[in-house]
Amino acid sequence: MKNLMKPLYLAGLCCMMLASCKKEQTMQPDQTESTPNVLAVNSLSTSADDSNLLLGNPSDAKASSVEGNNYLMDKTYFALSYNSGKGTPNWVSWHIQSSDLGTTDRSDDFRSDADLLSGWYNVKPGSYTNTGFDKGHNCPSGDRTSSKSANSSTFLMSNMIPQAPYNNQQTWKGLEDYSRALVKDGKEVYVICGSYGKGGTGKNGGTTNTIDGGNVTVPANVWKIVVVLADGKKDLTRIDKDTRVIAINTPNQNSIDKDWKKYRTSVADIEKATGYKFFTSVSSTIAAVLKKKVDNLN
Repeated sequence: MKNLMKPLYLAGLCCMMLASCKKEQTMQPDQTESTPNVLAVNSLSTSADDSNLLLGNPSDAKASSVEGNNYLMDKTYFALSYNSGKGTPNWVSWHIQSSDLGTTDRSDDFRSDADLLSGWYNVKPGSYTNTGFDKGHNCPSGDRTSSKSANSSTFLMSNMIPQAPYNNQQTWKGLEDYSRALVKDGKEVYVICGSYGKGGTGKNGGTTNTIDGGNVTVPANVWKIVVVLADGKKDLTRIDKDTRVIAINTPNQNSIDKDWKKYRTSVADIEKATGYKFFTSVSSTIAAVLKKKVDNLN
């Protein structure tokens, strides 16, 4: 009997060990269920062709709950740093090529962003009602007309800022149309835009610092950087000292001139105003030259 019991004991022990290992393996995904998306966002490539973050991550944003005012989000059709304290993005970055421009109609489905973390204030379309400010897209609807999902993505409120109507509908629209015209003419462009400061003037007049009961900050300035390349491959390697860079910095005011060219500036000046670092994926020597440029082409 003793000789029989020993093998049975060992067999039982092995079964218990296997069961334990199996339990540990099946529990592991549950323990990390909340992290894969965060890891994916934090590891977004800044060197892959056509990446929305090819030019870098200007504020070193991260997909971490402790980064509430600099929270990295990947929306597939654009990437952004979200500021939960302001209820707006700090910046939004995206790429435009000919395949992004199709015939899809404007969806106009403004909506809250369900991907914001629990406990953060979730800005709604109604947050802008009767404020004198437009729901101003950072990544424009017109840059994403290849499909319904692409266009719809731009109507998330995490992509919006309170923008003075003339700034949005005239000045900003002018540069957006110009950028798309470049793409239709055989170019591809990388765009980063954002806002800073506090206090803008909408159609109601005066200076407004916040809307929606103080939950959404009205920026004082709105800026954009456009890097222009001939359509091609290995984009990062093709950026050199002669690459065209368009940078503008506009006051968020309804009295703004409709000609965007009057607000051209250098990337270096936008860096000083925002504290961000641009072109971090480009060699420092080339980046230094590009940052000093002030575009003067028509």
